Amino acid sequence: MRLRSQALAALFLCATALPAIAQECGGDFETWKQGVAAEARAAGVGAVGLEALEDASFDERALARDRAQGVFTQTFIEFSNRMISAYRLKQGAANMKKYADIFARADQQFGVQAPVITAFWALETDFGAVQGDFHTLSALVTLSHDCRRPQLFRQQLVPLLELIDHGVLPADVNGAWAGEIGQTQILPSDYLARGVDGDGDGKIDLRGSVPDVIMTTANKVLSRGWKRDEPWIQEVRVPDEMPWDQTGRTNKLPLTQWAQWGVTNPDGSPLVDKGLKAGLALPMGRKGPAFLTYDNFDVYLEWNQSFTYALTAANLAARLAGAPPIDPRDPEPGLNNEQMKALQTKLEAKGYDVGTVDGILGTNTREAIRKEQTRLGLPVDGWPTPELLAKL
Repeated sequence: MRLRSQALAALFLCATALPAIAQECGGDFETWKQGVAAEARAAGVGAVGLEALEDASFDERALARDRAQGVFTQTFIEFSNRMISAYRLKQGAANMKKYADIFARADQQFGVQAPVITAFWALETDFGAVQGDFHTLSALVTLSHDCRRPQLFRQQLVPLLELIDHGVLPADVNGAWAGEIGQTQILPSDYLARGVDGDGDGKIDLRGSVPDVIMTTANKVLSRGWKRDEPWIQEVRVPDEMPWDQTGRTNKLPLTQWAQWGVTNPDGSPLVDKGLKAGLALPMGRKGPAFLTYDNFDVYLEWNQSFTYALTAANLAARLAGAPPIDPRDPEPGLNNEQMKALQTKLEAKGYDVGTVDGILGTNTREAIRKEQTRLGLPVDGWPTPELLAKL
């Protein structure tokens, strides 16, 4: 029997009062699990949760998936063209109509619009159709024991054990490889903290209840800093020349300033300044697609730290809200995976922290590229080109 929503809220209050979870990893797997069990027991996890932990096994498949996220080596255009499918647009529109009353409640209570929720619902599981086939507890235990990045996973273990211990989830619950559960892939800590009983049945079921999924997803988005009635992205057209060093998601400026530098709407009409500030994101450089990114776009990066994923999710939400397909324009040729690794190696040799040399154009690599473009007198747009690689 799943936990009633009132008790779930009480569980979260208890969980937030606990001290920060230690991040030890490695060593003998069974011995390490005993340490986790002691931590869980101190947090109030009972026999059911502790037995589930004892039965959890090492999952080599989850470990392999963590080390092979090749999908993010794709460019924004490649990734978004694949992810923003005709099916997702059609089914998303149908679901927004079918559950219009639930979406209206989510918007009223949390200030998060239907297209925003629907885009995550589409990208994460195709509206609940593909929720993952990894044994969630074993995957989280494995990734927490592994010393590559345990800090991301260890903090989810006790919340998951609490959910299992109180019957919210079965011990054999399946989900994504990184521990996410349900139709919008919610982590256990968010399940505890943000779970909403959307259908009024006294339970919070993020795998089977669409109203629970919609309301909980809206609550999670709001918790990451969403601002009611404000935009998230806006496609724009950029001129051939402008102060490229002023571009970038984090350098938010008034729209009047972007307009002075020649940035317009895609049809060439002037920008309408509504008193908000925005950064100018160029995911494939100054000759590729361009977007003004408002404060609400930062929430997408809180959901997923991949800039390519975040921009794709934001663009899908814009499409569901009525925006036309974007203009890909004609970006300069980028680098293949091996060239990107070579570039990251050169940047690392110059003292930049690019994280792992993995061929993925992440935030740190983009920032290092911008600094080297400045040094070399190239247009500062964060896009790696063969010219840049050669100059380094």
